[in-house]
Amino acid sequence: MQNIVILAGNIGADPESRTTQGGTNITSIRLATSRPRYKDGQVVRDAQGRREQDTEWHRVTVFNGLGKTVQEHCTKGMKVLVRGRIHYTKWTDQGGVERYGCEIIAETVDFLSRGKPAQTGGNAGSNAPNDLDDDVPF
Repeated sequence: MQNIVILAGNIGADPESRTTQGGTNITSIRLATSRPRYKDGQVVRDAQGRREQDTEWHRVTVFNGLGKTVQEHCTKGMKVLVRGRIHYTKWTDQGGVERYGCEIIAETVDFLSRGKPAQTGGNAGSNAPNDLDDDVPF
């Protein structure tokens, strides 16, 4: 049996990074995924006829080199595809209450939309295209 998760969604805030005392780079992102809202087996629509959506938020943790890449190139609103595994944690807070959490440990992160502009030495302000594909359907 395997623990495999695949999520496609929008980054909800700019990535946050930190480094452990042991030198491990840890980058965290919040990822929003959406799905149509159903009631009585039918898709719920608003007054304009658009499908209503339910949004779920996921904590995604990315380590070391991949985390550095995410930190450098991802920004709020960007579409990404994350492949990884679910990790459950349990801890006791300062008040002595047991708490539980769930996060996704990313193994790969694919960029589905353009990220931050590339920081290039001599080409600042140029209109050079980004290396990401423009033909990704959304």
